[in-house]
Amino acid sequence: MSRYRNLALFLTLAAIWGSAFMAIKAGLDYFPPVLFAAIRYDVAGVLMLAYAAWVVEDPIPRGRGQWALVAVGSTLLIAGYHVFLFIGESDPAVTSAAAAVIVSLSPVLTTGFARAFLPDERLTAVGIVGLGFGLLGVIVLARPEPGALLTGGVVAKLLVFGAATSFALGSVLTRRIEAQLPIETLEAWSMLGGALLMHAVSLGLGESLAGVTVTVEGMLALAYLSLAASALGFLIYFDLLDRLGAVEINLVSYVAPIFAALSGWLFLDEGLSVATAAGFALIFFGFLLVKRRAIRGELPRLRRALVGED
Repeated sequence: MSRYRNLALFLTLAAIWGSAFMAIKAGLDYFPPVLFAAIRYDVAGVLMLAYAAWVVEDPIPRGRGQWALVAVGSTLLIAGYHVFLFIGESDPAVTSAAAAVIVSLSPVLTTGFARAFLPDERLTAVGIVGLGFGLLGVIVLARPEPGALLTGGVVAKLLVFGAATSFALGSVLTRRIEAQLPIETLEAWSMLGGALLMHAVSLGLGESLAGVTVTVEGMLALAYLSLAASALGFLIYFDLLDRLGAVEINLVSYVAPIFAALSGWLFLDEGLSVATAAGFALIFFGFLLVKRRAIRGELPRLRRALVGED
């Protein structure tokens, strides 16, 4: 049974993270968006810190460099990403599948930012074309019409694009900072710091607990996002990161929209539009162009790892 362990974990992670977009959409009926994200990471941050204390010898960041990593993680990877995502998904025009497809652009944007901020890396002409296809995919999804550029659906989808951009930029800046920190420690403190920032943003937007409607559905959505998508999801992610590497684990972003679409259809009666499918195809093609060399070099290793031949 261990022969297909990595493949099973990969699909499980894609299913958990893909269906998280549906859980966000469902929970937004009962929570103000930013407060919802903040409470999610209150819970997830405490759980991840407990996990870091268990597996890391010193789970507390030390020195300016390590705290700089936490600052980037808190502001961009957690707070920036989730503020834009949760507000964007609060618009009825943004389905679970559409949000997941736009977020799947993040690995492509990460490569673009890496070429801009990391001096040893440069985009080739083909890589630039790949970035162009990814951005074209977002335009197809947003479908802006002349005279209607500020309508809710377009603005909301651009906010989700802002979430993907925030995550991509944060991923690159953490690589630029010359400091080392165990990933479990970085995630734990970034979650807690991001939750604190989101509570501040929530207050600034006038959100409060008075806007929360306590229902079974809302609590289930919060529990799923905190326990499954965050705590369990990152545990699986860390395990697969060690086994498969960063290039292969990026492919989760391209399987997750399938589960986002299925869960949105099953639980929220959402349909899959032609624009969503076309946008996904363009973004995925852009990813293949940008990462073509790394994928070509890693495919044999990935094949062996997924079937347990390593």
